[in-house]
Amino acid sequence: MISIDRVHEMLEQIAAEFPDEFFEDLNGGISLLPEVKHSPYARAGDLYILGEYHHDMMGRYIVIYYGSLVRAHGHLEEALFYEELWRIVAHEFTHHLEGLAGERGLEVKDRAEIDAYLRRYED
Repeated sequence: MISIDRVHEMLEQIAAEFPDEFFEDLNGGISLLPEVKHSPYARAGDLYILGEYHHDMMGRYIVIYYGSLVRAHGHLEEALFYEELWRIVAHEFTHHLEGLAGERGLEVKDRAEIDAYLRRYED
């Protein structure tokens, strides 16, 4: 299993790969929290929140959940885990950039994926 310290190092490396413009108005930066965060839509304990973009009274910031990452991807070798973490950060940056532009395309796509997940449990 990849330690939280190693994931923090990976997160710093990943953040450095993104252009400075992506961090515009992201006053809270990117945080790594130790907890597991279950999706409120989970029907079988199998849906985790890996990362979130927030825009609230604390500002704009991205949160990555180490515990959720380990539950969902802890079985991966480090290089593949890094790729998954990169994908999650890019996803949250997309929410941030769309939010700045007044767009909601990724929110719509995320909701469609949740709806598809929920349809599997309708019967």
